[in-house]
Amino acid sequence: MNDRFLILACKNMFCAVFANAGRETPSVAGIINPGSEGFQKLFFGQEEIAIPVHSAIEAACAAHPTADVFINFASFRSAAASSMAALKQPTIKVVAIIAEGVPESDTKQLIAYAKANNKVVIGPATVGGIQAGAFKIGDTAGTIDNIIQCKLYRPGSVGFVSKSGGMSNELYNTIARVTDGIYEGIAIGGDVFPGSTLSDHVLRFNNIPQGKINKPVVAWVSGTCARLFKSEVQFGHAGAKSGGEMESAQAKNEALREAGAVVPTSFEAFEGAIKETFDKLAEAGKISPVKEVIPPQIPEDLNTAIKSGKVRAPTHIISTISDDRGEEPAYAGVPMSSIVEQGLGVGDVISLLWFKRSLPHYCTRFIEICIMLCADHGPCVSGAHNTIVTARAGKDLVSSLVSGLLTIGPRFGGAIDDAARYFKDAYDRGLTPYEFVESMKKKGIRVPGIGHRIKRGDNRDKRVELLQRFARSNFPSVKYMEYAVEVETYTLSKANNLVLNVDGAIGSLFLDLLAGSGMFTKQEIDEIVGIGYLNGLFVLARSIGLIGHTFDQKRLKQPLYRHPWEDVLYTKTPLPLLSRISSPIFLKPDQ
Repeated sequence: MNDRFLILACKNMFCAVFANAGRETPSVAGIINPGSEGFQKLFFGQEEIAIPVHSAIEAACAAHPTADVFINFASFRSAAASSMAALKQPTIKVVAIIAEGVPESDTKQLIAYAKANNKVVIGPATVGGIQAGAFKIGDTAGTIDNIIQCKLYRPGSVGFVSKSGGMSNELYNTIARVTDGIYEGIAIGGDVFPGSTLSDHVLRFNNIPQGKINKPVVAWVSGTCARLFKSEVQFGHAGAKSGGEMESAQAKNEALREAGAVVPTSFEAFEGAIKETFDKLAEAGKISPVKEVIPPQIPEDLNTAIKSGKVRAPTHIISTISDDRGEEPAYAGVPMSSIVEQGLGVGDVISLLWFKRSLPHYCTRFIEICIMLCADHGPCVSGAHNTIVTARAGKDLVSSLVSGLLTIGPRFGGAIDDAARYFKDAYDRGLTPYEFVESMKKKGIRVPGIGHRIKRGDNRDKRVELLQRFARSNFPSVKYMEYAVEVETYTLSKANNLVLNVDGAIGSLFLDLLAGSGMFTKQEIDEIVGIGYLNGLFVLARSIGLIGHTFDQKRLKQPLYRHPWEDVLYTKTPLPLLSRISSPIFLKPDQ
């Protein structure tokens, strides 16, 4: 048997790679996870390695021809079929089946096929086995600390076989205390029909190269209390029944004793019998106790070390708005359940996640009004148009939404931050509307928040009026909004379409919200405007409408959009660059 194996992983269940003493390569050759391919990261000592993941047993065996052990972690429902598929691979010699409850008829078929083809089945219902200092299959031997405590990081002189996985771990520890440790340990599994038997492995142990002698057997069959019961009883992995005297644990222990095995009088005396037998072999020179070696240094997992306070490590991300480490997520320290129980709304959630504080009700209500008023503005604006065209091209929701959102900028819906920034600067510097507008004109900058393609001085935007009415009734101060209105009065004297638009209204009123609430410093207000918080309101609101347009087009099953010819100006006017070219340019036909 080679020292590399394949694992059939189900729901990421597979044994960890353990850096045994002196081992330079991992014992896991590959992982089989039906329907998945790629690599699985694992630690091999201190080094992190990538183990190949295959979607089929056949592909894994072809990729790893030297791997001859197959560990099956699949459930009892599929363990038999996948184990048979592995046994049929010419490279696989041993199959270990971890699952309990595999149908007995399926197990018998596996056993028959394995015997006919000179292969070995360990299990079902096994925790696996371990060859000390080489590799382990399954979950046997437990944690790394237990492996080191039981001296399983290097080979000893004792072979061990049991039906019980729990008893295996117990006896590994016992044997390590009274001998030089385990050479190889196998748990054959607790089901009624194990793929390999106790005697199979005992005979195999007697023929391994390490000392061809008639090795003594120290054995104990548990379940001696079964005869105390009047009816037939089977004690789990013990395999002892009280149905007849010859089936009792006492009869089996006596048969082993008569055959020459060392059998103690009770389980309590088992440890002493093992020690006595080992010491006799050592004194007679039939075995040479293994010299102890320094166990490999196994790095502690970082998360475990941090929890125990042994190490500290720098973080890679800082988050101050939410926390999901407790029983439920919290927004700015407020548990999600509390938000729902208090009847808070979307505006309150935004105040927690964006501003990291609970704003007064009039503030959160204003945020919600902004979202409602800006959710959509019909199918003709650039954002909605892009979304509609993309949806009609058969693209998915996210693609259609993003195509519309990407139009948001200085010319469409993205002027809220700029409006707030310029209005605030002008007001704080004490500029009159005339000075402000004319200074912007000299700089060649259009006043953000002023102007509309449709609305006029005699046909004001209802959204602006609603926002102003709410603010005048609820805000402590509307000084920035009133300044914006004064600017509008001046710009209307120049052109009837230079009205205060919804960007300007939201920008100026948000300044009043931040300044009037008394919850933000001047530096915080400048930072909020500079980062882009206010444009975030328009992005959030308009996403609602763009998603609606996507669903609308999908629901109507609209075909691919093609712009009509009559809406395009086709011109033969030479381009400036081409008009300056004096020499002809010849292109290949495929260009």
